[in-house]
Amino acid sequence: MIAFIDAHRAVHGGEPICRVLPIAPSTYHAHAARTSDPAKAPARSRSDAEVSLAIRRVWDANFQVYGVRKVWRQLRQEGLDVARCTVARLMKQMGLKGATRGKAVRTTISDRAASCPPCGGSGSGTEPREPADRVNRQFQAPRPNALWVADFTYVATWQSFVCVAFVIDAFARRIVGWRVSRTAHAGFVLDALEQALHDRRPAKGSGLIHHSDRGSQYLAIRYTDRLTEAGVEPSVGSVGDSYDNALAETINGLYKTEVIRRRGPWRTLEAVELATLEWVDWFNHRRLLEPIGNIPPAEAEARYDAQTEDVAMAA
Repeated sequence: MIAFIDAHRAVHGGEPICRVLPIAPSTYHAHAARTSDPAKAPARSRSDAEVSLAIRRVWDANFQVYGVRKVWRQLRQEGLDVARCTVARLMKQMGLKGATRGKAVRTTISDRAASCPPCGGSGSGTEPREPADRVNRQFQAPRPNALWVADFTYVATWQSFVCVAFVIDAFARRIVGWRVSRTAHAGFVLDALEQALHDRRPAKGSGLIHHSDRGSQYLAIRYTDRLTEAGVEPSVGSVGDSYDNALAETINGLYKTEVIRRRGPWRTLEAVELATLEWVDWFNHRRLLEPIGNIPPAEAEARYDAQTEDVAMAA
């Protein structure tokens, strides 16, 4: 209605149009004054405009995957005292939504009689070893480098399927190793493990457990021998247990939701690899995770280190 008056007031005049339309001339003039001078807008309108800018900034800076709750928490962490209902109202007005998890896709087949996945080989070709389940669905760790979980997932590209492997430290859910490959051979997941071992440098005999499902890549002798060499205790989930590696599958699900489905389709392995690199850095250092207190994994580990140092100094 305001736009109609603006478009025709030069010919018919503003007040004559207002007499025909259901709008008071004072209302139209007040709107025109606020448009020309935003400082004359009501306090709520000015506040909404400022908060909307902050919401858009946070949403864009976090892969456009944050919903109302995480945008609200991030704003409060930045010192902006705003109600959650206000964030919800403004995000709805702006058409901003968070990423929504889709149906999980099973990527590891425990039955060795089943056909191989479409993405590559079945391991080293040697008879796999099968360690015990040392985790038993308890994906909690008292400190960093106490429990790592590992899994991989498939990503479709225009050229072929590619495979993405992750190694996650369960304490703060930090991704400590990852790799992208055209084939799902044992060396591919071993590369992700090598990155984790190089970056974290766990002490031998420290009690670090490495947990995975019963995929042949993780049971290959090359892989289990490397764990033994590094002083890491291997663990595998139970056959037929859909929750035997739930934490790793959760990270896979977030990755597929926040990167693969939202930013695809994907042309090449290199495009997937670059996007994964960006996402892992964001996930580790900036993404808010509710299970660890709505802080990023790196901050949770830094807090643990600081507390440990304070206790040591006090002792």
